[in-house]
Amino acid sequence: MRWQLWLVLLVVFESAADIFAKEYSLTRARLHAASALALYIVCNSCWLFALCRGSGLARGAILFSVASAILAVILGVLVYHESLTPATSAGLLLGLVALVLLGYGG
Repeated sequence: MRWQLWLVLLVVFESAADIFAKEYSLTRARLHAASALALYIVCNSCWLFALCRGSGLARGAILFSVASAILAVILGVLVYHESLTPATSAGLLLGLVALVLLGYGG
């Protein structure tokens, strides 16, 4: 598999882990905590494979950070009805710009 696919899997599993972590913060259900921890382990495995397949530390870390942050904001707003402040909106826009610039430079 190419490194890009491993990075996509990393973002997907990270988002799932974040959902379980958020659910744990709301319910204190141990199953949610265990699920979050297990998914974070899967995330780190995907990160290792992405690095081994050539993502590069700097490029991969930036792509992962920005993509997972954007997805976390979207999930927070749509699923958990968290507020989107002007600063969060500006950060979201800058993150999208960063992804576009990295796409052209990568």
